Amino acid sequence: MRRLFLTIALAALTLSAHAQVSYLEMLKARSEGAPAYIAPASLTPAAGTNKYMKLVDNTVVLYDYAKESKGEVVFTAKHNILSYSKSPDGTMALYEMVEGEWPRQEIYRHSYTSDYYVACADGSTIKIDDVRDISFSPDNSHLAMAFNNDIFLYNLATNEIYNITDDGKWNHIINGTTDWVYEEEYGFTKAYAFSPDGKEIAYLKFDESEVPEFEMMRFDNTLYNKAYRFKYPKAGDKNSVVTLHVYNIENKTTRQINTGDETDQYIPRIDYTPAGNLFFYRVNRLQNKFEVIMVENGVQKVIYSESDDRYVERPNVATITFIDAERFIVREETTAGWFHLYLHSVDNGRLHAITQGEWEVTEIVGIAPNKKTIYYMSTEVAPEERNLYSIDINGKNKKCLLADKGYWRVYPSADMSYFAAEHSATNCYPSAAVYNNKGKQLRSLMLEPKATTEPDYQRNYYTFTTERGDELTYYFIYPADYDPAKRYPVLMTQYSGPGSQEIDNRWGGDWEETLARNGYIVASCDARGTGYRGEEFKKVTYANLGHCEVEDQISFAKHLAKQEFIDAERIGIYGWSFGGFMALNCALKGDGIFKMAIAVAPVTSWRYYDTIYTEIYNGIPEQNPEGYDNNSPINYAERLSDNTRLLIIHGTADDNVHFQNAMEMCRALNRAGKQYDMMVYPDQNHSMRPHDTVNVRQKMVDYCLENL
Repeated sequence: MRRLFLTIALAALTLSAHAQVSYLEMLKARSEGAPAYIAPASLTPAAGTNKYMKLVDNTVVLYDYAKESKGEVVFTAKHNILSYSKSPDGTMALYEMVEGEWPRQEIYRHSYTSDYYVACADGSTIKIDDVRDISFSPDNSHLAMAFNNDIFLYNLATNEIYNITDDGKWNHIINGTTDWVYEEEYGFTKAYAFSPDGKEIAYLKFDESEVPEFEMMRFDNTLYNKAYRFKYPKAGDKNSVVTLHVYNIENKTTRQINTGDETDQYIPRIDYTPAGNLFFYRVNRLQNKFEVIMVENGVQKVIYSESDDRYVERPNVATITFIDAERFIVREETTAGWFHLYLHSVDNGRLHAITQGEWEVTEIVGIAPNKKTIYYMSTEVAPEERNLYSIDINGKNKKCLLADKGYWRVYPSADMSYFAAEHSATNCYPSAAVYNNKGKQLRSLMLEPKATTEPDYQRNYYTFTTERGDELTYYFIYPADYDPAKRYPVLMTQYSGPGSQEIDNRWGGDWEETLARNGYIVASCDARGTGYRGEEFKKVTYANLGHCEVEDQISFAKHLAKQEFIDAERIGIYGWSFGGFMALNCALKGDGIFKMAIAVAPVTSWRYYDTIYTEIYNGIPEQNPEGYDNNSPINYAERLSDNTRLLIIHGTADDNVHFQNAMEMCRALNRAGKQYDMMVYPDQNHSMRPHDTVNVRQKMVDYCLENL
């Protein structure tokens, strides 16, 4: 104990030139330097116009994109509005408001129930309590919503509310909303869609009765703690059986849609084409085949199919975009090895490529009303950049509309005449403005003059080549008073998950910046398996999740150790979730190169994680046991070096990466006779919410200052 104390004390002395800066002090310093602006993401395009709505406390105001104005009041509520949407015809509004207590009751990461209000055209207000996934029908006649695992319709003309399903039951049957694994991995909760004429509603039914049940303990300051049970399919286990149904609103009848002979599959999207034909996505259990099936006059037709020997990246609502009744655009990577846009016909299949090159389209921003011009974001300048482009649907006349180096986020008007855009770069404060669809700035959204000074720290980008010959990109965040003649401790921060990206040219960061203000260098490297550098770079980790990534991060640590300005005896590593899995593996397999490691909410065996995420990247456990076990940190606990200080952090109410992961890691370390530190957050979820997001970050700052 005495020698350990002296080691910590000596480490602290090397930083004596820096008064210790806390996490909250860092946040304050960062906010004081950055200018304020109207966030483009907060502007809601008004349908059918070139205007936008903006929330001002308890009032929604309509403004012009092109010019500043006082605005026009759309509607006002009694209390501060939390969220809102207009009916398709613009005569009604649906909103939440904060009236006393917070109205939302969280279920999982994206799902919650809440109280909603309808502002009617005649000035009256309707209140609907404790529902979720509520929306207007396209013909403005109904509201659809979910309550207690069933779907309800509210007739706005008659004030009649009735259920269209009646078999919903917790942990058994879900109608119109998703189960846990769909919500987490496909990122949506509303599992229903109205037809364009509003006469029918298609919905998914999840039969999760055979899905294994996970039990999570809740403490909640009560005398007797309670177990919270929910359905969670771990890798290799049974998923929900998902079926597709259509309810006819006029005659109040329901029919089931055939989704194929295979029930062990995924249906991650249902919707209607502009012509009013139902379509749905279908993905097989191995997730190496993706199809889009359209239903026309009762006849089904595969209008798009994609397959790969490894996997097809998880499709989402933006994977296909309909232009009109006949044509649609697909964003796809398996053909060229890079995500690009392709024009397809419902009847004739693929027509031609719209974009091409060794770069990726990251997002379709929108399609012009003339249906000839497409606006999209891409990495054409560099993998770290995001710029806005336009291109004709025939693949000609490509133009870069927002070309400044850095990272652009673009939010178009409803008629695609304007873009509200946010821009930032690593060493450039964010700014915001409105542009026309030719890329010309029309007006600023800044609330104060744009800062003329640079941030008080520096982040630079570099590359290095590993001993295996792979070129990797990384960055350094330097202390403000960096002196290359000195030697600095360094914290490696990383995530490293499939398709992710940490190395991008934009303003941002988290608690790690606090260390730069305390005299440390912060470093980050995107390993093989991360995104935006082509399919082969990303998919090299398939069926061996955690192997190449750990190799690369350890190689990065060795590269850092060779730099004259870095103290090779004081290299640490941190990660959260997948990054926590990585931090553990690097600490265990790094043979002492890491003096310290912090793993927050880490996966410690992919056998403990869910089906969709794990199996797409690692296959089925029974078919690939080595891919699961050879990279599980639980199986390498004995390799933890006595020179490596390890901190494991986890919330007990983490419904995503279960507390089980941390407990089994502790068991393995205990049996191996290893010492480590642990911080437990009772009743906090995967993000350490609702109470401890600041506490956990300050804990990590303190741990680095004491042990690195």
